[in-house]
Amino acid sequence: MPQQRSLFARLDDTVGMPDGATIDADGCLWVVGGRVLRYTPTGQLDLTIALPVSQPTSCQFGGDGLARLFVTSARMRLDDAALAREPLAGSVLALDLGIAGLPVPRYRYGVHA
Repeated sequence: MPQQRSLFARLDDTVGMPDGATIDADGCLWVVGGRVLRYTPTGQLDLTIALPVSQPTSCQFGGDGLARLFVTSARMRLDDAALAREPLAGSVLALDLGIAGLPVPRYRYGVHA
């Protein structure tokens, strides 16, 4: 029997194209678009974090107690003026938020280990 689908959350146009996502220990969804967004398990926007880069790409919890959110970023198609405004473009950003993530399951050759 096909699963019933429903809308979890609607992203507005200012988010950009959502890319990476992860889940925290509270069951909240973290999405990276033009900024970092946290949605509760009921799909309500709970937290918005602006970043010093225009092209964040993905996120994952790590560090002690999985309490640091790492956000990768890109610098593709940024000209010299944009790179001067965004010296951290292309970096991995580390955010200490006081919110713990979940461990990521390990995979081997596409099969859950």
